[in-house]
Amino acid sequence: MTQAPTPLRIPEEAKRRLNILFLAKNALWEGEIHPEDGNHAVYHREMREVLEGLGLKLTITQTHDILFDPPNNIDFVFPLLNRAGFFNSEMLVPLLCERAGIPYLGANPILRGLSDDKHLAKRAAVDAGVPTAPWACYRKGAPVTPDKLPQAARYVIKPNNSSASWGVEDAHDWDGVQAAVERIHYDPANGGQDAIVEPFLTGSDVEVPVVTIDGEPQVMPMLIFRQADPSHLRTYYEKRDLVDRSQKYSLDPFENSNLVDRIADLTRKTWEEYRPFDYGRFEFRVNEETGDVQFLELNLNCNLWSQKVFGRSAVMAGWTQEDLIETIVAEGLRRHGLI
Repeated sequence: MTQAPTPLRIPEEAKRRLNILFLAKNALWEGEIHPEDGNHAVYHREMREVLEGLGLKLTITQTHDILFDPPNNIDFVFPLLNRAGFFNSEMLVPLLCERAGIPYLGANPILRGLSDDKHLAKRAAVDAGVPTAPWACYRKGAPVTPDKLPQAARYVIKPNNSSASWGVEDAHDWDGVQAAVERIHYDPANGGQDAIVEPFLTGSDVEVPVVTIDGEPQVMPMLIFRQADPSHLRTYYEKRDLVDRSQKYSLDPFENSNLVDRIADLTRKTWEEYRPFDYGRFEFRVNEETGDVQFLELNLNCNLWSQKVFGRSAVMAGWTQEDLIETIVAEGLRRHGLI
């Protein structure tokens, strides 16, 4: 099993000196499952409580507004406002931090954009020599034609910048693909998005959490979303716990030593394009019967909830949730010269 290094600590002096802005859509949430955001609201509440428990001096907000004219006492920003309700919103917080000259956790705006654009991330993976199934990207406003569609018996269609698989569909022919792409392009609820189309790959998703320690990314223990039905397409509602998914798949430690070593090597090849990024989750589609491994996507500034991949991986590595969050924050502070 891949083991993590010793967790980092934030010096007590720095905790007294630094004011950290915690920015998350549900940062002030006090309840359980949110009717729209599901477990994401619980996650944001937990993150706030962990940061407070670490003794950090926090300013807490749920919108970007504070960064348009930021107060002088903000020393560092911890942004979790990745889905703010408009296209490419994941880039706005780092852009506003750059504008204000305030250090922040995570990759810079261009690298955030590269990672969140699944089409460009796949291109980077191919360029790095990482196995990646063929795909087609259909930008909103550009022609939607079948000439670049890869051959497949079944396709997965989703927003090119999707989070938690909202809007995901499948289709078995061009007519179905075209209709799904056009729904993504012109969905009034989401303002219209670019679409990506991939062959459906039988198997399960292996998740690779990565944290950075003293400037060097480290692979944490991997997990697998093992599906009872390898042909099942996971939905947004399942990922956010808005419907019962207990009989469909489970999140388990991934302990196939041969595949773990290979996937770790592929992850190292993939991350070189994004350094420094502080933390992120790399995802591969794995067929355990054939041993086939294909890069799917990566998520920088990804979900850190204790009940999801990162939190479960931390426990497998012998860390607490507090160890995980303190390590990530400490690395960001160190990288910016604040500790």
